[in-house]
Amino acid sequence: MPYTYEDVGATREDRCPPGFHRLHVRTRIGEGEAVFRRASEALMTWELHRAMGVGISATADKAAPGVDVTVTLGPIKAPCRVVWTAEEYRRTAWAYGTLSGHPESGEEAFIITRTGDGTVWLTITAFSRPAKWYARAGGAATRGLQHAYAQRCGKVLRRLCAGLDPM
Repeated sequence: MPYTYEDVGATREDRCPPGFHRLHVRTRIGEGEAVFRRASEALMTWELHRAMGVGISATADKAAPGVDVTVTLGPIKAPCRVVWTAEEYRRTAWAYGTLSGHPESGEEAFIITRTGDGTVWLTITAFSRPAKWYARAGGAATRGLQHAYAQRCGKVLRRLCAGLDPM
């Protein structure tokens, strides 16, 4: 199944193609190596998404390029495919792109970084535009829901990492 947009992988360079709406939400998760490792594990194994209360089915237990993922919110099914991943010393990330049947067209990246002072951050970047009539009809409210979802991801990940900050 092909992607529903042309600029596949643009989130790797934090680019937003013309004609798409950009999303950028950054949340402080905590501090230290243990928080970084725990946050990275929760991200790469879909645990963060499951803890959000959304349905998630994937063709693999861990995010990797080519893995198909379907996110379900109530009656809405959103098929995606992982476009890229990164597992580095201070950065863990992956992005998925929309497939046919998704209410939006675009890409979303989930990026965990550990800065030089040890602070761990979750950054969600995305670009999207409506693909289904109901997403178009939602207009700014649809974008507001995407922003609220990204903010909630940060809160849920912070909760999953609670108690791991160094004393």
